[in-house]
Amino acid sequence: MDMTLWPFKVIAGPGDKPKIAVQYMSEEKEFSAEDISSIVLIKMRDIAEAFLGRTIRNAVVSVPAYFNDSQRQATKEAGGLAGLNVMRIINEPTAAAIAYGLDKKVISVGEKNVLIFDLGGGTFDVSLITLEDLIFKVKSTAGDTHLGGEDFDNRMVDHFVEEFKRKNKKDISGNPRALRRLRTACERAKRTLSSTAQTTVEIDSLCEGINFYTTITRARFEELNIDLFRKCLVLVEKCLRDAKVDKSTVHDVVLVGGSTRIPKVQQLLQDFFNGKELCKNINPDEAVAYGATVQAAILSGEGNEKVQDLLLLDVAPFSLGMQTDEGVMTVLIPRNATIPAKKEQVFFTNKGQTNDIIKVYEGEGTRADNLLVKCEFSGIPPAPKGEYKITACFDIDANGILILNVSFEETTTGE
Repeated sequence: MDMTLWPFKVIAGPGDKPKIAVQYMSEEKEFSAEDISSIVLIKMRDIAEAFLGRTIRNAVVSVPAYFNDSQRQATKEAGGLAGLNVMRIINEPTAAAIAYGLDKKVISVGEKNVLIFDLGGGTFDVSLITLEDLIFKVKSTAGDTHLGGEDFDNRMVDHFVEEFKRKNKKDISGNPRALRRLRTACERAKRTLSSTAQTTVEIDSLCEGINFYTTITRARFEELNIDLFRKCLVLVEKCLRDAKVDKSTVHDVVLVGGSTRIPKVQQLLQDFFNGKELCKNINPDEAVAYGATVQAAILSGEGNEKVQDLLLLDVAPFSLGMQTDEGVMTVLIPRNATIPAKKEQVFFTNKGQTNDIIKVYEGEGTRADNLLVKCEFSGIPPAPKGEYKITACFDIDANGILILNVSFEETTTGE
């Protein structure tokens, strides 16, 4: 559904990888997601270099906690394309928790359960973190990589496309320029509705010289998006359930991301936590960048004693496993396992077996979900059953990225 409202096309590239086709200087140009991400990172690096007056080569890059393995790999590749050495991929709610934990206004005595509610422009993450003496331990994480401010904008765009069609008998859904202008106006209206009960949308010559002037109330905006807002609470419940933490024992609910400024989101969240005051001590726009900066200082051996004493224990957002012959996934590293994590699996060859395939998946279903790695090897000498041993070592590093090592050796136990 999103794709119909995008002012660009998504096409199949080499190896069936998606490419983004855009009009630039009257030409159609194609970019991979990594290309686009690297352009953003280059711009950010340029801003930082101009501010600091020196060259930047190393970086800690934040990602949504619910990014899967391939999305994390792609982010690391984008950093490389931008000329950066990516020291660490850090989960955004975890980075925000660092900002919260180091905030001077936060008084920490004993262990605290802190829920990070991170609703941004395109993604939603929620993490339950225990904090004690600068030890940050993520207990569980949940989220949706397709839920955020853009989705709320899309609902408004759909609403106004229908209104324009009704008033003017013109359909602008196939007009990229008109959609782009309408989307910009909708985003502006959404922000305004966080501080006022009604706002106007005014676009001169939106399509074929027709002006579009209309109004929208906060109540109507909430009505258009209420199912999406409630979806956030379903994920909060999942996060608490996975952490085995009752909501009454959560000490602080920390708001992160621009979309947490939406009054209805705050109201629903506060109601869910039985009227508990939400924590707004940290800047929702800057908290993740602040936490990522602290992580960079730790990895570089810089910063004060408080920073260097900080310990961060994150988790894997998805289960990792192998597919059995029946197509059922056997979990090796469960979701919310502390990372880095390691697991070995040993197999013995059958009689006369000359080749094998190891398939590694991530996901939560009993059926194998998302194929990460398909490792095929051949040339095994025909031998009695159990003559050869195959050892697969599954290693999830601190970035949440899988490293698979497979070794093959002769045994002395063959039949």
